[in-house]
Amino acid sequence: MQNLFDKWKILTVGQLAQRSGVAISTLHFYETKGLITSSRNSGNQRQYNRDILRRVALIKVAQGLGISLSEIKRSLDKLPKNKKPSNADWKIVSKQWEKDLSQRITQMTKMRNQLNSCIGCGCLSLRECPLRNPFDMLRKKGPGPRLLIQDEE
Repeated sequence: MQNLFDKWKILTVGQLAQRSGVAISTLHFYETKGLITSSRNSGNQRQYNRDILRRVALIKVAQGLGISLSEIKRSLDKLPKNKKPSNADWKIVSKQWEKDLSQRITQMTKMRNQLNSCIGCGCLSLRECPLRNPFDMLRKKGPGPRLLIQDEE
């Protein structure tokens, strides 16, 4: 009976794709990026531990929140490699993302509010706009979205 149970711990790439709703090519891509891992059977076919389903779900949710694959990888790298991550392990990941998402929400709210007021003038030029950038003062601070970056002073 134990042998039958062990059989369901391992998924083929097709089974993982079907259960996760993610294309096989995407799973291969995730593997090349180091987001998920597989082993090979005697026929050199990929095999995935069942816990990879949770990682794939986490990747898809994170991508939906706008978290980059490199950020996702950094977070997944903090999880244990040879055992199923515990709730405490997942909380470490979620706390970091919570902080990042809060900062992103603040920046996006600021951008939305500034965008509405700038478009109202009709000039649409951040370089010449007398309200948003009088005398092209932002140029002295260097490249980048200076109006959205927190005060650096």
